[in-house]
Amino acid sequence: MCHDHDSRPPAPPRSRDVAERGLLTLTAADGNEFSAAYAAPAAPARAGVVVLPDIRGLHPYYVALAERLAEAGLPAVALDWFGRTAGPAENGTRGEDFEWQPHIPQTTENGIDADITAGIEYLRSRTEPGLPVVTVGFCFGGSHSWRQAGGSLDLAGCAGFYGRPGMVGESAARATRPTVMIIAGADSATPVEDQQALAATMRAAGADVDAVVYDGAPHSFFDRAFGEWAEACADAWQHVLALTDRVAAR
Repeated sequence: MCHDHDSRPPAPPRSRDVAERGLLTLTAADGNEFSAAYAAPAAPARAGVVVLPDIRGLHPYYVALAERLAEAGLPAVALDWFGRTAGPAENGTRGEDFEWQPHIPQTTENGIDADITAGIEYLRSRTEPGLPVVTVGFCFGGSHSWRQAGGSLDLAGCAGFYGRPGMVGESAARATRPTVMIIAGADSATPVEDQQALAATMRAAGADVDAVVYDGAPHSFFDRAFGEWAEACADAWQHVLALTDRVAAR
């Protein structure tokens, strides 16, 4: 599990007014209805973010992360993985008692990509048609975010925390989009060496990969409650925002 139920993301290094926040239901092109959370800054948007959660789906952590991104000036929509097999979340988000285990194996790359596309389209419908959009994912979502580096979706870049290289698959050899890899140095789920090897494969394919390792940091260190990792959290924010600033400047 990526975070405790009560965990929340750390504050971004820049703070602006948030104009809107809330829960909604989105519909993918294949008819899938799924839960999502949206937050938007008061200032005009220059780039947007689709947030890809961990294995628990739309946990409150990711609703809060969408709001944090809006504070940083980025409209963001966080997705739930389980619309096809569990329906939209009863209360908008997945609770602590949600049994995600039987649903994760039923997810597919095609279904995930359809839902990401719905998120991209929603962001652009609320801002402007040409808004550059990046994915930011965690664990399961981090893996699928990195996979987008070599995918076909209309994305400007991708960032992932604690992803699993094996889930990126053949996409790594097709990677062309700028990618941020946030790597926990003491991640018990995935060896650092495997993530560095993935970065090398993606670079060889032509992607500009910013892979940063936080020595000693555990899986799920990006948490406001982890005071000992506050500097790592602040630095990770800088890497993610550098990507969004880069695509916004194009």
